[in-house]
Amino acid sequence: MPFDKKPYFGILVFPGTNCETDCFHVLNNILKVRCKYIWHKESHDDDINAIIIPGGFSYGDYLRSGAVARFSPIMSFVREFASKGGLVTGICNGFQILLEENLLPGAMLRNNTLKFICRYSYLKVIDAGNPFTSGYEKGKIISMPIRHNEGNYYIDEKGLIDLKENNQIILKYCNSDGITDASSNPNGSIENIAGICNKKRNVFGLMPHPEACCEKILGSDDGRAVFESMINNII
Repeated sequence: MPFDKKPYFGILVFPGTNCETDCFHVLNNILKVRCKYIWHKESHDDDINAIIIPGGFSYGDYLRSGAVARFSPIMSFVREFASKGGLVTGICNGFQILLEENLLPGAMLRNNTLKFICRYSYLKVIDAGNPFTSGYEKGKIISMPIRHNEGNYYIDEKGLIDLKENNQIILKYCNSDGITDASSNPNGSIENIAGICNKKRNVFGLMPHPEACCEKILGSDDGRAVFESMINNII
């Protein structure tokens, strides 16, 4: 499976996915790179060299978010793709799917407010030494929209220690001054965690929606650097 060609993104689509067209718009129309949709019943795709698992409500979030999607045929390909070093980003429901698939550690609980949240949130870039946030400066404060009901990231104490030791915490919720505390935590996520990567640093999951803030007219274009970082690490 070659990863030395120019960027060609595959955007996975499950029943209930609703953010795939936003991802396609950003990649195809704004950043001018090749991309295509991949239906969840496909078993492989040898053309692409990056994967986006977009947000939405795959399979209606039955059982729990992402729990059914992990059994789709395409996920066997995603596992193989990631094992060979291919870049994979899961956004919101995509993050939940990566957790269910054990491609990322931890789990998602219901928001501690027990309410669906839909608003912009400030984020602090905790780590920029990875293929997904290399376009930001470490410590930069950015703004992205969140829209989820189960975005309360949880991991046990040992797992949290591992995340910290391996610099796997990529984004944290914060306020406009960059303070990460309970008052700037929208959903109860442990230590305000909003995004993490795997130990190999080629799989990234985040609850905020970068694809929804890549143009100034939307209120922020801070999400653009996530996709640009991936592109620059493929070329």
